[in-house]
Amino acid sequence: MGIESQIKASVVKAVQELYGETIAAESVQLQITRKDMKGDFTVVVFPLLRMSKKNPVQTGQELGEYIKKDLSSVAEFEVIKGFLNLSLSHSHWLTLLNNVATDEQYGFKPVTDASPLVMIEYSSPNTNKPLHLGHIRNNLLGFSLSRVVQANGNKVVKTNIVNDRGIHICKSMLAWQKWGEGQTPESTGKKGDHLVGDFYVKFDQEYKKEIAALIPGHKATYASLAQVDDVEATLKQLAEKSKSKEGLNDAEADQMEDCKKVIDFAKNNAPLIIEAREMLRKWEARDPEVFKLWETMNQWVYNGFDVTYKTMGVDFDKIYYESDTFSVGRDMVLGGLEKGAFYRRDDQSVWADLSTNGLDEKLLLRSDGTSVYMTQDIGTAKLRFDDYPINKMVYVVGNEQNYHFQVLSIVLDRLGFEWGKDLVHFSYGMVELPEGKMKSREGTVVDADDLMEEMVNTSREMSKELGKLDGYSEEEAEQVYRIIALGALKYFILKVDPRKNMTFNPKESIDFNGNTGPFIQYTYARVQSLIRKAADKGIEVPASVNAQVEMNEKEVQLMRMLANFPNVIAEAGSVYSPAIIANFIYDLAKEFNQFYHECPIVFEEDQAKRAMRLLLCQNVGKVIKQGMWTLGIDVPNRM
Repeated sequence: MGIESQIKASVVKAVQELYGETIAAESVQLQITRKDMKGDFTVVVFPLLRMSKKNPVQTGQELGEYIKKDLSSVAEFEVIKGFLNLSLSHSHWLTLLNNVATDEQYGFKPVTDASPLVMIEYSSPNTNKPLHLGHIRNNLLGFSLSRVVQANGNKVVKTNIVNDRGIHICKSMLAWQKWGEGQTPESTGKKGDHLVGDFYVKFDQEYKKEIAALIPGHKATYASLAQVDDVEATLKQLAEKSKSKEGLNDAEADQMEDCKKVIDFAKNNAPLIIEAREMLRKWEARDPEVFKLWETMNQWVYNGFDVTYKTMGVDFDKIYYESDTFSVGRDMVLGGLEKGAFYRRDDQSVWADLSTNGLDEKLLLRSDGTSVYMTQDIGTAKLRFDDYPINKMVYVVGNEQNYHFQVLSIVLDRLGFEWGKDLVHFSYGMVELPEGKMKSREGTVVDADDLMEEMVNTSREMSKELGKLDGYSEEEAEQVYRIIALGALKYFILKVDPRKNMTFNPKESIDFNGNTGPFIQYTYARVQSLIRKAADKGIEVPASVNAQVEMNEKEVQLMRMLANFPNVIAEAGSVYSPAIIANFIYDLAKEFNQFYHECPIVFEEDQAKRAMRLLLCQNVGKVIKQGMWTLGIDVPNRM
């Protein structure tokens, strides 16, 4: 039983014996004592006043005296208004340190054959472009979450659903046919995903030219646009005005609708988009030429993705492809239609009526029988459920898809998936650079490969400038540069509450000071350096220490933090937030550095204190490494 449980149990006994009342341990309000107050744990007395029928100070005093007698770990107490602050004995903290030292997986719950299986989906790239900064946040969150969930005693399966079909894929294929001149990754020296992405951008550039060419001819059919030179600019201006307090008058509203009609006509009748739709139709009919090109270009992209994933340090246990799942989803929807879970409209489209769930209606199959994203997710769920005995499903997808997953949960539940109504949408905010948002079609995205390479270059420059790796071989130094760079990138992204939008600043992330990955990595390396210095002097780190050693407040504070690590892991798992662990590890590293500067360690003359401090250092390093592991971040032994 942990000390928190012991204190709660003692409060329960005290209330029974002192006041003749029975309460549940879960009702006892116990929290870590505030830093500006003396103590380790605080019992909130106010809820107990109705039983004691005394004022807060009297009640706290009586409870404190009882608990101190009941628990040998409690050395003293202090009552401040309605708060009972308990200070634990030094022997308690030293016993804890010895226990931490013997537990190689301290803070983690073991995974057994009986553990629940949690499937986590992340990445979900399209095969028409390379991975970018937005994908980096998704992948890092998903991979870290898989480790956090595992650290909480669950079996984990990491999955990826690749969006490898649809009109967006055909756009890249068509552009390559028209302007590619037979280029391949080998002939150009480009990664395959980059090459295919170039043709996606090329399609959009040429498509916009065709739209611009069609607009003048079609706008002549609308009298309201006779005096309009630039239809797209006019629409933008009217849309902005419609949001203002004055709004649009009737004539402006009509003109705005006519602008939309002209632009929609041009977008739908541009030769390129018509050809792309025809290519998609041929793909669905398995036209040999189109299908072969699709397979070839997708393979280029997969090869490129593999390199990026490896550099990023993420992986998957199973990859699914939309080209395999969409037809399964269509069959599942038709099966649900037969059972009355869905309904068909006069145009033959299939819908889910979600009004009883407080939502609207959702399209599942178009009138021509083709699938939508929801259908594909249903098919993917079916295949996953066939492959694994899933207890919990977690989707790592941006917050713009919140409504989609509300609907998916209801639809899967109606189709009989046991985990459907309890699925978790790990909804996260968008990530931008200081310059603003990114747009794939316009080629203004921040490429993941380029960003990671830039991080390595920055790490190399800063390390050389600070002389951090003097004396390393070139190979050793390059390895550390990459560890620092990826640690900086991952930590900067993961320390932010996932639900919030964030701005990623490469230079700021790689600072060796402050709340950054390199600062924590450097702290871990400092611990390892202390251990090596001790070994050089013939001093070994003991397996355990005498529980009677005197300690100062800095040492006690570090032990408090070590004691809280399992709670931090549990909280991060319960709310699906790696940021909780990231910020705890930073606080631990910061606290350790203050201790390091104030307390002699290797040169401490008192052997008992030196042994205790070395064991404390070693286990601070262990917890830092454990915490960083959950974030997917490596820590170097030397830096």
